[in-house]
Amino acid sequence: MADREAQVTLRTRKFLRNALLGRKQMVVDILHPNRANVSKDELRGKISDLYKANKDQVMVFGLRTQYGGYKSTGFALIYDSVEALKKFEPHYRLVRTGQATKIEKASRQQRKQRKNRAKESRGTAKAKGASKDKKK
Repeated sequence: MADREAQVTLRTRKFLRNALLGRKQMVVDILHPNRANVSKDELRGKISDLYKANKDQVMVFGLRTQYGGYKSTGFALIYDSVEALKKFEPHYRLVRTGQATKIEKASRQQRKQRKNRAKESRGTAKAKGASKDKKK
């Protein structure tokens, strides 16, 4: 596994301290020659080392690999605390990092069908599942 030990260089730009949301935010440029890509988990670890933060407080997303490889660009957020992260981060990103559990629900099509079946009998005293009498 020589790919895992290949050198990865991080450069940050557009660094901003967002006091209202309790975080530091930045654009991250990742140089990864001899390697297809770098995992978000590995990037979280490297950024947490670079900025002396806990890995659980770092969120990386929006990674795009440049055409031809070698370089990727993305966005990173470093929260001041785990509480701030859980308060302001979207739920789906917390699920990605394993800090929240996914809410299981019926598929979109099933929910719409259930809604439309309920509309048929709303406001009438029909027996459940009874067929409609159409008079023309």
